[in-house]
Amino acid sequence: MTIFGFTFWRLAGFVSLRRAAQTACLSLILPASCGFGQMIVAHRGASYDAPENTLAAFAEAWRQQADGIEGDFHLTKDQQIVCIHDKDTQRTAGQQLVVADSTLAQLRELEYGKWKAAKFAGEPIPTFQQVYECVPDGKLFVVELKTGPEIVPLLKEKLAEIHHGRIQLLIIAFDAETAAACKQTLPELKVHWLTGHRRNKLTGQWSPSLQDAAEQLKKSTADGLGTQGERQVVNADWVSQMSKAGMQEFHVWTVDEPTDALYFQRLGAIGITTNRPTLIRQALAKE
Repeated sequence: MTIFGFTFWRLAGFVSLRRAAQTACLSLILPASCGFGQMIVAHRGASYDAPENTLAAFAEAWRQQADGIEGDFHLTKDQQIVCIHDKDTQRTAGQQLVVADSTLAQLRELEYGKWKAAKFAGEPIPTFQQVYECVPDGKLFVVELKTGPEIVPLLKEKLAEIHHGRIQLLIIAFDAETAAACKQTLPELKVHWLTGHRRNKLTGQWSPSLQDAAEQLKKSTADGLGTQGERQVVNADWVSQMSKAGMQEFHVWTVDEPTDALYFQRLGAIGITTNRPTLIRQALAKE
């Protein structure tokens, strides 16, 4: 894959590429002078234009020339891995079934598209394998695990059946124990621990603190970090300090404003997760 004139981001070899870029720049906090590009990852598919976490949204992401897609995954009662963000179906299906207490057949009795637009009526809940199979050769599939470590053995089994190096994979999770289980069970795959950023209205303090985030990252044994795109927190000093704490690479989510995308590009994010792949790619291409 070539982005902005650079052959870019094969997961197996990215760390060496990044280190070479860092050496050339002499500093992680000055990546703009390196000129390397970012992966554009469609958040839950191209979810600005299509219903999130459906095959329609993922197809739209590829139509918009995303480099990768990100989907959220839960376990069903009958131990199937399905693509849905919430623990229940109320928000996207209009009826409430708790995913962990429902079978795949029960979840498929509902539809997950018409809340977005009438033309998407009838969209089913996809399985992990269906999402995997929709990824074109060489593209990136970012798998966000929304459960605890119990999903990891089943994920390993499923990947053993279907994954033969045709596509790139990145596993992400907010739960540090889940990330650590992935790294132990699937050491050949890239894993990123995820963190958001919340500000206490009374004290003005952000959480997690830099120290807490660094400790969780170490606990996760992850290859990198996926951070919420909060510009008041994620700045050059934050990147520098987290890198000293062991962060090898980072990506940001969910970035839908071009000015924000440019900001995180200059900070050296390896990927930008967005609901609007076309808009963000166009913005970055102008630099």
